[in-house]
Amino acid sequence: MPTVPSATATNTATAPDTAPVPIHSVRPVVLPAPSRGDDLQVRVSAPATGTDLPVIVFAHGYAQSMTDYDPLVDHWTANGFVVVQPTFLDSAKLGLAPDDARTPTIWQTRVDDLVRVLDELDALVAALPGLAGRVDLGRIAAAGHSWGGQTVGMLLGARVVGPDGRPGASRRDDRVTAGVLLATTGLGEDDLTPFAAEHFSFMSPDFDELTVPSIVVAGDHDQSALSTRGPDWFTDVHHLSPGSRHLVTLVGGEHSLGGIHAYGSASTTDESPARVDAVRRTTTAFLQEALGTRPGAWASAAASVDPDVARVESKEAATLRRVDGSRPDRSRR
Repeated sequence: MPTVPSATATNTATAPDTAPVPIHSVRPVVLPAPSRGDDLQVRVSAPATGTDLPVIVFAHGYAQSMTDYDPLVDHWTANGFVVVQPTFLDSAKLGLAPDDARTPTIWQTRVDDLVRVLDELDALVAALPGLAGRVDLGRIAAAGHSWGGQTVGMLLGARVVGPDGRPGASRRDDRVTAGVLLATTGLGEDDLTPFAAEHFSFMSPDFDELTVPSIVVAGDHDQSALSTRGPDWFTDVHHLSPGSRHLVTLVGGEHSLGGIHAYGSASTTDESPARVDAVRRTTTAFLQEALGTRPGAWASAAASVDPDVARVESKEAATLRRVDGSRPDRSRR
């Protein structure tokens, strides 16, 4: 049984063209996880009103936690979603030592944590007073940023290429029927720097079985120290996965995509409310359409995107290619 705090936090957010929407949030909801070494802490946020609310399970980036990404969470909840945010073992708030025996397998534990969250959704919903009976557990999406994007990608069907050059076991979870992949790492092997290849060998995805309908968001100035390529590395998951429907490329966007992880963060080198708003509006509309809560939402949102802020590309117009025009070398996989 989860451990639930006695109080909830209340906030307000604004959905497009509406009055502020009251939001309730509770944290930490603690899910026992003896084999993990630390119990799993989770935050649950939801609009104060509404029924048949779909769920977004969100995976944070490296060193972040359940308390980050309010610019996204506030918008999604204001638009009728329940957002569930686990804190993974790599979070700086847990202070796991680099030589901890669990460190090499955190990439796998992250997926285990998401599965645990999906298994315990009834209990997590019940932990937020007034939320039980208002959630549609048949409509579940998963979203993730950076390392969280890779974690979520595995729930959507992506696999990790092993030392033998073959894709490993699938962690696809059929309960998740839509995905949001934000600044998600691309192909591995020769596309990784020597440091990344040595320390993050799991960062070598195969996207052939990522078939769940998804949206990909990348920044055209996101130059990773982990890749030998340019910002187009973060678009591989769109061009190479059967499931990706749309690619939103932020003009001038770096890895924080304008500052999606916090309001007014000093660590955001490309802070831009306009970029963040483009991420919020396009991902919200995609999820509303993909989960069947607002048919036609995507076309309206895509048409409203300022081309000076973001470029929108749909899969119908895309081919299996890299942004620089060359075809990816699939033989390496």
